[in-house]
Amino acid sequence: MAADGPDYEPVAHRGIITICAMGATLMQALDSTIANVALPYMQGSLSATFDEITWVLTSYITAAAIMTAPVGWLAARFGRKYLFVVCLIGFTVTSMMCGAAQSLMQMVVFRLAQGVFGAALVPLSQATMLDIYPPEQRGSAMAMWGVGVMIGPILGPTLGGYLTEIYNWRWVFYVNLPFGILATGGLLFFMPKGRPNDSLRFDWIGFIVLAIGVGGLQMMLDRGQDQDWFSSREVITEAVLGGLGIYLFVVHLFTARNPFIRPSLFRDINFSSGLVLMFSVGTILVSSSALMAPWLQGLANYPVETAGLVMAPRGIGTMAAMMIAGRISNRSDPRMLMAIGILLLIWSLWDMTGWTPDISQTHLIVTVIIQGFGLGFIFIPLQVLAFATLAPALRTDGASMFSLFRNIGAAIGVSITSALLARNTQALHAEISADVTPFNRALQSGGAVQHAWDPATQHGAAALDAVINQQAQITAYVDDYKFMIYTTLPALLLLLLMRKPKLGAAPPDPAHAAMD
Repeated sequence: MAADGPDYEPVAHRGIITICAMGATLMQALDSTIANVALPYMQGSLSATFDEITWVLTSYITAAAIMTAPVGWLAARFGRKYLFVVCLIGFTVTSMMCGAAQSLMQMVVFRLAQGVFGAALVPLSQATMLDIYPPEQRGSAMAMWGVGVMIGPILGPTLGGYLTEIYNWRWVFYVNLPFGILATGGLLFFMPKGRPNDSLRFDWIGFIVLAIGVGGLQMMLDRGQDQDWFSSREVITEAVLGGLGIYLFVVHLFTARNPFIRPSLFRDINFSSGLVLMFSVGTILVSSSALMAPWLQGLANYPVETAGLVMAPRGIGTMAAMMIAGRISNRSDPRMLMAIGILLLIWSLWDMTGWTPDISQTHLIVTVIIQGFGLGFIFIPLQVLAFATLAPALRTDGASMFSLFRNIGAAIGVSITSALLARNTQALHAEISADVTPFNRALQSGGAVQHAWDPATQHGAAALDAVINQQAQITAYVDDYKFMIYTTLPALLLLLLMRKPKLGAAPPDPAHAAMD
């Protein structure tokens, strides 16, 4: 089951390996969001300011983003099993260290290390699942694997809030210990050994420029909103470093003799189209839920617990769609399933453009279920189709690139939608306020309305401003949902570039596919 092995290699104890791989995926996916709700508690315990405590999240995300790309080379050089076990042990140990941190500096350093080890868990899990299942069962295998990827970020805040409330914030990290031990033991004893390639030499130039590019981009997206974007020298510097690093990496990729990511990976039209589609899905996956939570609590006045329960059906819809798509993706055209998923996603976003605080809870829940169903119908067939024509030698590289594009897409989606929401709310507030004059007939009608919104009194001015701000926010949310529709529509065109896999056809020749 090496990185350069055959298309499918039967293995014993496939069920145990599957459970362990899913456990590793769920651990990493959970840790991307589980610490969010615990930040205020960490802030007081570690004597940190609000800006300083956000580095607990930023350090992990940035380290994981940088270390995702070289996973394929590391697996080929040291063997997938060895790398998988080392990363699981490292992730579990650093989780314990994060829980025991006594200062902000220790926490940031430990979170950096946790991100370094955690970066490989998702792509290694995906590549392992693709290798141990035959082509006709890969749809179901990707459905099982996808549950961890999709459900982890959804369950993270809920589980983190529960552990913090019942115990304390340190248990947000300690919870990884039993899962890490079980997954490590299972893979150590039951996963077949890989074949390390001692002749490989690491492409340090390519890695350094990619690390600068991805790190600069990630830092710009994480810090942009707090630093007022390009009015800040810090954000401008990060943007320049990010753009320069990515440009140099692309040039190096196609001119170097032995880059650590092989250019042949991008010559597969299914895979290349899948990368762009995964980036597009990533922008919607996190940003849609990131917008929904404050909408429910800030505009619809839902309590925190109720807001969480209302959003939960989205995950249920995603899981149901994954199970269905996993079973039928190998018996039908995956492109049609993805087209259905994209159309369902677009419909749900279009429906959300008509939401007001008066919307019924039933209507809201039905819409989020359909949105989750659409995401599930995209995610699983996309994995099957993108890797169907990719050589087995390139699977781990491909899985790491998929994780990288999904994470960058999510970061860009959240940053853009958050920035648009804040700026449009301000602009619309000013636009609506311009009509609030003594000549406005709504304020001349007398009675309770004029008294409640009388700008001449302190109470009336505050009430009037609250109404204006609410209307501005409602319209700003509509603009964000329209933006998501415009970014999702082009994904339909990518399906025209992808080829339907032929079941039973001979797999690509790894030696030929690996040629640069």
